[in-house]
Amino acid sequence: MATAYTTFTLGNSLTTEQKAFFEEHGFIHFSNALTSETVQQIIEASEQVQQKWISDNVEKINGVPIKYGIDLNGNKIVQRFAFINKHTPVLSELLNDERLQGLLELIGPDARIGVDEKDGMVFNHYVNGPESKFTKMGWHTDGLRDIFYGGRLNPMLNLGIHLSTLQPENGGLRIIPGTHKQSLLSMLFKKRYFIDHRPDKKEIAIMPKAGDITVHDGRLWHRVAQSSVVGEASRRRVIYVPLIAGKYEPKNEKSPTLLYQRFAGIVK
Repeated sequence: MATAYTTFTLGNSLTTEQKAFFEEHGFIHFSNALTSETVQQIIEASEQVQQKWISDNVEKINGVPIKYGIDLNGNKIVQRFAFINKHTPVLSELLNDERLQGLLELIGPDARIGVDEKDGMVFNHYVNGPESKFTKMGWHTDGLRDIFYGGRLNPMLNLGIHLSTLQPENGGLRIIPGTHKQSLLSMLFKKRYFIDHRPDKKEIAIMPKAGDITVHDGRLWHRVAQSSVVGEASRRRVIYVPLIAGKYEPKNEKSPTLLYQRFAGIVK
């Protein structure tokens, strides 16, 4: 498994080199995009939303199930927030950063940040403890849901905002570079969606530091590896926001829970 690759600096617009790297590999990694102070503000904001959702017994946001778990101290926590940008100004304002808007160049004309589409801004909180409900996620591509519902495979990129510093033993995002150019047949059948967790000889580990930003093409095969360490050292937080093009399809409090979201029960 490779862990070394070129990283870049995020500016208000992308360079020719950055665009070429993304086009070839299907991902790009920007170092030191957010300050440690901003990272801490984001974590604190998520904890405030968590406290409210637990208190209000929130089960779904805009039809998307909220994943709860038990922290290392036995307390209930939210392990997967959907549309968290709609519930705290800290995160809604973060998406106004001009540098994030500049990343839309990677997807093409009429692109937008999906603030109220798909699952909105998703905040994932992983911890490898005895009662955690969210420690890993099997191989998948993000194009499956469009295909599953008979729709057109629209461009979609995942903007990752990393709030934890990781080493390979901490688990985290694994991708197979270049698979964004694969055939539809390969996208559907190369791996068993969500069930297959086995390492791939061509995968690379995305190893961010807190404050880094990544973008990966949703058509890439990717998974989330489980931490090989347990306890506090396994804790990691990461945000994903969709960068999308195509038909505008916002969600609201009346949106149904989609069938593919039942796969969430497989993720342990």
